[in-house]
Amino acid sequence: GLCAGMSETCVIADTCVIAYNMNGENELHTQILWAVAGLCAFIPISLLPSTIYRILQPHLSYKPVSIFHRPADLTLIIFFLFNFPFVTYVVDAEQLIIAREDASNMTPDKYPVWPPDVMVNLIHWYARNFDPVLIERPVWWKVTIWWDVLFFGPFYVIGTYAFLFQKNWIRMPSILYSCVLITILTIILAEEMYGPSRSTNLPLVLLLNAPWVVVPLCLLARMLAQERPFGRKKSD
Repeated sequence: GLCAGMSETCVIADTCVIAYNMNGENELHTQILWAVAGLCAFIPISLLPSTIYRILQPHLSYKPVSIFHRPADLTLIIFFLFNFPFVTYVVDAEQLIIAREDASNMTPDKYPVWPPDVMVNLIHWYARNFDPVLIERPVWWKVTIWWDVLFFGPFYVIGTYAFLFQKNWIRMPSILYSCVLITILTIILAEEMYGPSRSTNLPLVLLLNAPWVVVPLCLLARMLAQERPFGRKKSD
């Protein structure tokens, strides 16, 4: 009886330790996520002043300027480069590759070749704790992801080149990209706030999504205000 009692006590103790460690891990992950959300909020704050400055100068003459002296363009390039490899072809690709049934009950044999297992686990942890629609992944949600994978991904590559080397032809692709992304984000945020898979931590989710609202709005305003966003060349 004593041995059985000690054995049971050990099992309970082990269970408590595991639960404590898991709670500690979740708390650490949550703190990191809030730090990331703070960085996401900083992007719109850093982009707004430089965008307003450019809008107020609609008739600039073209002048080659280092990207490091163009804060609005540098912010856009950082945004594009973050989206292309990580958001579009890791986070969003996972939504298409793994079915809803598997996402709800992952086992070792269900992990795909891509994305890496650690990213799949991170995405699912975030979804279970803050953003259930990432696990539910309804049809309309997957349609928005296909837009990202098929159209936004290539745009991020083209946009990076165009803003780095001051190419005026990026104006119309930027307008189209901004309009579609704003439309998609409006639908997604409505789901996050009022839908059946609404967020369980709305302030955090809104902060994390802020760049995908403010960046296209700033980009759209600038491109509509300037026929030649990098200035008019003498040959034009």
